[in-house]
This record gives sequence, structure tokens and C-alpha cells, in this order.
Amino acid sequence: MNIIKRILFCDDELHILKPAEFKFKRAGYEVFTATDGEEGWRMVLAHQPSLVITDCQMPVLNGLDLAERIKNHPATAGMPVIMLSGKGFELSSQDLRSEYGIVALLPKPFSPRELFQRVEALLGLTNQPLAPPKIRDVIAEWL
Repeated sequence: MNIIKRILFCDDELHILKPAEFKFKRAGYEVFTATDGEEGWRMVLAHQPSLVITDCQMPVLNGLDLAERIKNHPATAGMPVIMLSGKGFELSSQDLRSEYGIVALLPKPFSPRELFQRVEALLGLTNQPLAPPKIRDVIAEWL
């Protein structure tokens, strides 16, 4: 069975959005981007991505509300969501999963390599365990 490598990346910070988009496109993914949650929701419905990566704090509709819409809509329920956030969460990862359908939470700044590994693992495209990145690798990825 072929997995469609289609993802949606929602973030209002273009310095995060564009490099991530480039990295995933280079790896053969079809990537859709949105700069706010409402635009992201329209993209989810229009393109039915395999996975959504979203920032928490965005204009118009925040990432938690976007994830909740995805979880509660019959056409998108079960779609995995990775949340990126520059702030700590008062909810546990178990609460994020049960209330919003968020399968992973990555703090900002994040390693593009770690994000890529998580996406590949969630889509079942790798058998590699998730290893913590080495700091020099993280720096090199952004240069």
C-alpha cells in the first residue's frame, strides 16, 4: 500500500514555515501551507492531507481550535496533528491527544530533523527509532 506523502504545515512565522516546506518538498512530500488556522482548515478540507503540522498561536483560528475541528469533523477525524509551540502547556500530552487529537507536541525552536523523523514515523514510512538530535546537526540543518 502506498502512503500519500501529503502534509499541511500551518504557521504564521514565515521563517519557520518556508524552511520546513522546502525540507519536506525535497524529500518528496506534497506540501500545502497556511499562515493562519482558518486558512489551514480550508486546506484540510480541500486537500485531505495525511498529516497536519500546526503552530499553537496563530491569528484568526489558533492551532488548538484547528486540531479540535479536525478531530470532530467526520471527514477528518483520525487525521494526525503535530503541534508546535513556543510556550509550555498546562494540558498533559494525554489530554492534548484525547481532547484535540494531537499526536505529538514539539517545542519551538525545534529540530527540522526531529520533525521530519516524527512525520515519517507517524506515517509509517520508517522503522528508525526517534533519537535526540546532536546540537551540531540541528545548527547545520538551519544553515
